[in-house]
Amino acid sequence: MKTGTRKSSPNGSHGAGLSGRVVVTGGGGFLGTQVVDWLRRRGAGDIFVPRSDRFDLVDRESCRQVVEGADTVIHLAAKVGGIGFNRENPGSLFFDNLMMGAQLMEEARLQGVTKFVAVGTVCAYPKFTPVPFHEDDLWNGYPEETNAPYGLAKKMLLVQAQAYRQQYGFNAIYLLPVNLYGPGDNFDPRSSHVIPALIRKIFAAKQNNDDQVEVWGDGSASREFLYVDDAAEAIGLATERFEGSEPVNIGAGREITIKDLVHTISDLIGFEGQIRWDPTKPNGQPRRRLDVSRAESAFGFKARTDFETGLRRTIEWWIAQPAALDPLAGAAPTTR
Repeated sequence: MKTGTRKSSPNGSHGAGLSGRVVVTGGGGFLGTQVVDWLRRRGAGDIFVPRSDRFDLVDRESCRQVVEGADTVIHLAAKVGGIGFNRENPGSLFFDNLMMGAQLMEEARLQGVTKFVAVGTVCAYPKFTPVPFHEDDLWNGYPEETNAPYGLAKKMLLVQAQAYRQQYGFNAIYLLPVNLYGPGDNFDPRSSHVIPALIRKIFAAKQNNDDQVEVWGDGSASREFLYVDDAAEAIGLATERFEGSEPVNIGAGREITIKDLVHTISDLIGFEGQIRWDPTKPNGQPRRRLDVSRAESAFGFKARTDFETGLRRTIEWWIAQPAALDPLAGAAPTTR
């Protein structure tokens, strides 16, 4: 069994986390494919991406099989959705995410994995957190109610990582990314987050010559969004360079209100109809913007993609998909 931890490489080249076999759970997904591509560009030669049709990570034995022979595990796999999906599935969101993470980390420890990268979620933060969110505020309250089962399940990975480091000397790190967006995002209206949901709905309205679009909430809530390529770089750099026990925010350090986001997407798509807000539907957490200074100081990450540029790329990708031409493409409620 492998023991001990590797020291990080100062220049980030072939550093800790890229030697030997790297397992990336969720590596076939929206973020995971970009992380895998980033690792390959940095020289990782042996990358294993377990597929859900063969490995059910809620099952302990599957977790053991996945991490066998691994030097590094990057855990991205998650069951996740927007507000509507969260309200309908709180139990399974809690159980599945908790079991995936807890069992995978335990099996990684038992198998002698050298480094474990746990990717959490901004939903772990308290509902009312001083803006910008700082990692030290993570435990100062209960998460926003619709996000709480998912957020708390992922937050337990931080507890586990710190406990395992203390008792076993296990090298586990914990990252807290904000909402991601970009080409290849989930545009399924039953489970998508706000940006793909809005793009799909507004583009469908334009295609159908609709004179209005309905959006949940009153538009006052704010969100921070990180382009998927930037998120992949952050995770890769942390895998290479970061060895600390403290949680680290991964974000762009800027926020936009949902109202401004809707108008920006409408302008980029060319939709000139009315926006009808439904204040009977939840806004979600009132504000989100991260303090991202720790990521920059700890492993040199700073987001590079301009928000409007990223939105334009995402819209162009969606318009090129066959599903975008479905006349009912925007029929489901917008969720986030």
